[in-house]
Amino acid sequence: MRTDVPGAAGVIDLLVRQGATLAVAESLTGGLLGATFTAVGGSSAAFRGGVISYATDLKRDLLAVPGELLEREGAVHPEVAAAMARGVARLCGATYGLAVTGVAGPDPQDGKAVGTVHVALSGPEGRIWHRDLVRGGSRGRIRQRTVDEAVDLLAGVLETNMGEHSG
Repeated sequence: MRTDVPGAAGVIDLLVRQGATLAVAESLTGGLLGATFTAVGGSSAAFRGGVISYATDLKRDLLAVPGELLEREGAVHPEVAAAMARGVARLCGATYGLAVTGVAGPDPQDGKAVGTVHVALSGPEGRIWHRDLVRGGSRGRIRQRTVDEAVDLLAGVLETNMGEHSG
């Protein structure tokens, strides 16, 4: 993770400056990611909404994650995170969809160890960026570090876009 991350406020500012919007799809963070963005004053200028799809069937039914993918890989998989990101962007009419899925504990899930996390970002023209993480620590620590990584991923993409659009 980079140390120069602008944080949620910086991400909201970058989204607004680029005329872009964001939606989030969360599993293991249970609303913490959306809360992080909506804690920023003025976030409504860029934040469209989100889906807390804690249950696997909601990933399929609300976010259009393919059922066969969920059956084959389980809910904790990079392709699932990517499908969640695409699905929430479509559902909410957002430029970017940011999704997190993983195992916060206390027990493994679908054969995946506690601390296994996948973060995906969908953007314009169907582009996907992702991070696959293995994090140790308490349930709360895993959830917070997942949010931090998700914000960092989005910040990096938006900062790169600013560089492409300036000058």
